Amino acid sequence: MQLFDFSLKFNGFDINKAKLALDDIQALHGDEFEDYLNNKRQEIVAFHLQYNSFYKSLGKNISLNDWDSVPVMTKRHLQQPLEQRLSNGYTKDAVYVNKTSGSSGDPFIFAKDKWCHALTWAEIMNRFSWYGIDFNTSKQARFYGIPLDKKGYYKERLKDWFSNRFRFSVFDLSDNAFERVLAKFKSTSFDYINGYTSPIVQFAKYLKRERVILKSVCPTLKVCIVTSEMLFDEDKTLLETQFGVPVVNEYGASELDLIAFQNPDDQWLVNHETLYVEILDDDDNVLPYGQEGRIVITSLYNKAHPFIRYDIGDVGVLSKESMLQKPILKKLIGRTNDIAILPSGKTAAGLTFYYITKSVIENDGNVSEFVIEQLAIDTFKIKYVSRRILTLNEETVVKQEMERYLEPNISIDFERVKILKRTKAGKLKQFVSKLNS
Repeated sequence: MQLFDFSLKFNGFDINKAKLALDDIQALHGDEFEDYLNNKRQEIVAFHLQYNSFYKSLGKNISLNDWDSVPVMTKRHLQQPLEQRLSNGYTKDAVYVNKTSGSSGDPFIFAKDKWCHALTWAEIMNRFSWYGIDFNTSKQARFYGIPLDKKGYYKERLKDWFSNRFRFSVFDLSDNAFERVLAKFKSTSFDYINGYTSPIVQFAKYLKRERVILKSVCPTLKVCIVTSEMLFDEDKTLLETQFGVPVVNEYGASELDLIAFQNPDDQWLVNHETLYVEILDDDDNVLPYGQEGRIVITSLYNKAHPFIRYDIGDVGVLSKESMLQKPILKKLIGRTNDIAILPSGKTAAGLTFYYITKSVIENDGNVSEFVIEQLAIDTFKIKYVSRRILTLNEETVVKQEMERYLEPNISIDFERVKILKRTKAGKLKQFVSKLNS
């Protein structure tokens, strides 16, 4: 029995029809695909101008024949009750409703009509199938958060059962917890791992200390798919070494869809079937392939709620090798609000600090994970979890590297902690600026 498909159908998501529709889109080539994309962009804008008062007030100066006249939406535009943002004919009870994680600092409730959400699942299932994963039959080892309230907890556990997955806690990353995780892998025929990057990396570090290759104790394992947090090259190497399977990088957003997925040719293929992805500069101009800018996305099918030229809050680069029917995400740099402001007035991506520190203090396996906080314009704190406290010499090396890559006269404080605070969803934010908090 195809239990996963059945659960989608039971909740009103016509997954069979969605899979056929996706096949039809993927069969388009050349001018046919360009016509499809232009028509869908125009259709979704026209629909919301006619049936959505929220969007109509935002897009007063839109010309349907001029895509550049379509305004860019931000998360701040969406900071109002969902009922005020729904299109005519849609109610909260008749759509898929969820809430963003708030990792951007602007959490909000959003909606998708059921057809749009069915297409989302068709897209996800299509990408996972590249690696031999079938949601109806493949067993998932899931490293995600889980609600701690009783109702939310059991709701997620029920969804896990229907989805043929076992969920591991991302809130306890101790060796004792990982010992239990490893025991579960030894006794369960998992087909794939899916979840947040940071706890999966910590599990791989545990396996390295224990000198265990995961596939040797769980031979059914095919692939590891990480999402939601940055995956650094050295961490990917660690995962592939300790798991003994390919590691795939996924980029998505709950309010939209799967945005990009690493294909077997090691390209981060952008979802061009149900989304339209652009890279814009600070003045909302479209940048050519190869240039860094804001990631702005249009959901081509969501009629319940407009996400049209929606600034997701991330910065990235589309490869120069990209084509309309094969856009490739070359680099995902981080969130636009993850910016460090230095005493000289210079700005730097917060992950720059993280990457520099990571290259210095993780070499000997002592530090398992850490975060960086900017407390003042010249003051940063590194909170870290480790087997022993950093020596004065190690702290000095970190400070020297920070100044070498960034600028002098910045203060770096260190604090060793037992655990790092994660979001309610279980995500770890590697850099946090508290300048405006």
